[in-house]
Amino acid sequence: MPRLTMTELRLSPVAAYLLAVIAGVLTTLTASPFELWWLGPVAAGLMVVGIHYLSPLQAALKGWCYGVGLFGSGASWVYVSIHDYGYTGVPLALFLTTLFVCSMALFFAATLWLYRRLTGPRLAFLTFAGAWVLGEWLRTWLFTGFPWLLLGSAHVDSPLAPWAPIGGVYLLSLLTVLTGTLGVEFLRRRWWAAAPVAVFWLAPLILPTQWTSPAGEPLRIALLQGNLDQLIKWTPEGQRIAANTYLEMTREQADDIDLIIWPEAALPMFEDEAMQILARAQSTMPPGSALLTGILQREQRGLYYNSVIGVGNTEGEYRKAHLVPFGEYLPLERWLRGTIAFFALPMPAMTQGPDRQPPIKAVGTTIGNAICYEIIYADLVADRARDSELLLTVSNDTWFGESIGPLQHLQMARLRALENGRYVVRATSNGVTVIVDPQGRITARAPQFETTYLTGEATPMQGLTPFTRTGSWPVWLLAILLVLPGLWLKRRAYVTAKA
Repeated sequence: MPRLTMTELRLSPVAAYLLAVIAGVLTTLTASPFELWWLGPVAAGLMVVGIHYLSPLQAALKGWCYGVGLFGSGASWVYVSIHDYGYTGVPLALFLTTLFVCSMALFFAATLWLYRRLTGPRLAFLTFAGAWVLGEWLRTWLFTGFPWLLLGSAHVDSPLAPWAPIGGVYLLSLLTVLTGTLGVEFLRRRWWAAAPVAVFWLAPLILPTQWTSPAGEPLRIALLQGNLDQLIKWTPEGQRIAANTYLEMTREQADDIDLIIWPEAALPMFEDEAMQILARAQSTMPPGSALLTGILQREQRGLYYNSVIGVGNTEGEYRKAHLVPFGEYLPLERWLRGTIAFFALPMPAMTQGPDRQPPIKAVGTTIGNAICYEIIYADLVADRARDSELLLTVSNDTWFGESIGPLQHLQMARLRALENGRYVVRATSNGVTVIVDPQGRITARAPQFETTYLTGEATPMQGLTPFTRTGSWPVWLLAILLVLPGLWLKRRAYVTAKA
């Protein structure tokens, strides 16, 4: 068999762009509900093949095509939010969705432009993987961040999963891309490339499977799912339906329930307006139990918060620290508000809560909170997990409609449980409502789009995983170290050429 060379792997720019779109779609297929995680290395391999025959601008266009394929297929639920719940017509909804997809794709364009501009083909299997993870880091925080569909998020059920408590989602991304780039080297008959890949995928067989231990007896938990119509939720009729629905389901809970959870903004009103309803709920609860609910708070100085509060055997509250642009606040509000219906927020703009907040304590258990969108931020959740024994996320995924969005959201919540060795209790308005164990496995699940409640057990856990202790910075540092040799080699080649 003749040896494949880099020349034989050379692609025309048009072919490279087409393969990039395909790679983006394949990445969507790695995530829920498809869960074809093994396609992740294939997608990474398609992105590195032929990259060094492209100019930096062509490489940027290849990255942009990947982003269009990824978000066009994997974030199609944005259209549902804009059209169905943003009161926007089909043409404008399509335009805004396309604008969102094309804008998010620029992150990959920037990553590949910088990679191609600053590195060369030597050691590409390392430098490309490092650059990819640094690009994911950039996408996580720049312009408030959008760490949706990170390449490592798909591996909560793959053989790589035991790496998650060690380095989190970014380590999973790094190992996925390294598998893809080394796979390309292997296809070029560089047989040594098989050895590190084998280490990545076989080492989890001997890695610890449990980094934390029980801190007490299991809690009996009831998660209430109201399945309220989002379009009428904030009307007087919707408020009455919400109050009656959650009061009735709370009354139905058995005497052995320790903790009752209502989802994000379960009662479509402010906390001061809901006190009588919460008092009625408390009067029907089992003795010694606690109720936690998502709710909106307001202060006299005109500040509004998306919060979690408790009644009964509870102490403390939590205010959402990472807000959703265009959902909870309006960037460039002075210019955008009033231009189209989509930018007319139904509620006042929310105020960001403090970054460091003490955990809520309920029935003797410390609980770290992440409201809705916050659960996709691995380091934010790790920060909450350091001081808590149980993780709670309340969400309103009604905005996703019947799209794949809620299932992707759930997959990321499961990964947070695995990363931190904590149970994650997830209460949502219409699904997916679940209890997830410290291994990322779903132990109880309610059906979507039904008015129902889910009961199950969650054990408070103590101890910290390596990822919980450090967060993602060791992997980001490793990614930088992988890129540095490529920068040095490119610089040396440039100096040699000039000489």
